[in-house]
Amino acid sequence: MENTNEMTIIFDSRPTNEALARVAVASFCTQLNPTLEEVSDLKTAVSEAVTNCIIHGYEGEVHKIQVDCRLSGQELTVDVIDHGVGIADIQKAMEPMFTTKPDKDRSGMGFTFMEAFMDEVLVESEVGRGTTVHMKKIIRR
Repeated sequence: MENTNEMTIIFDSRPTNEALARVAVASFCTQLNPTLEEVSDLKTAVSEAVTNCIIHGYEGEVHKIQVDCRLSGQELTVDVIDHGVGIADIQKAMEPMFTTKPDKDRSGMGFTFMEAFMDEVLVESEVGRGTTVHMKKIIRR
């Protein structure tokens, strides 16, 4: 029988909750017996996605962020969802060094890090409705 499991967490878009999301997803994936490097990669990608929701999606206002996790075999999928301002040009937003907040010390590397640390990243967004970042990681053990 294939190993499957799901988890959903919903939390306020406060910077302190970024750590909650990282730890929750890392804990969830331990059932696949990942390496420390795989856990670190996953935590970094989740951190970047949640931070994008807080800073760009909700522009610092407090609303809800949802993180959905699914395990199927050795595959972990993580969806990070906000109902914020959305992204007008996803392709541009995913370019390295692109930022809409240069005055806020934003490096513009969030999506680049997500793509580097995950096996697959897909972004869906609608202006005025929000953004979903779909990420996939194959745990190779």
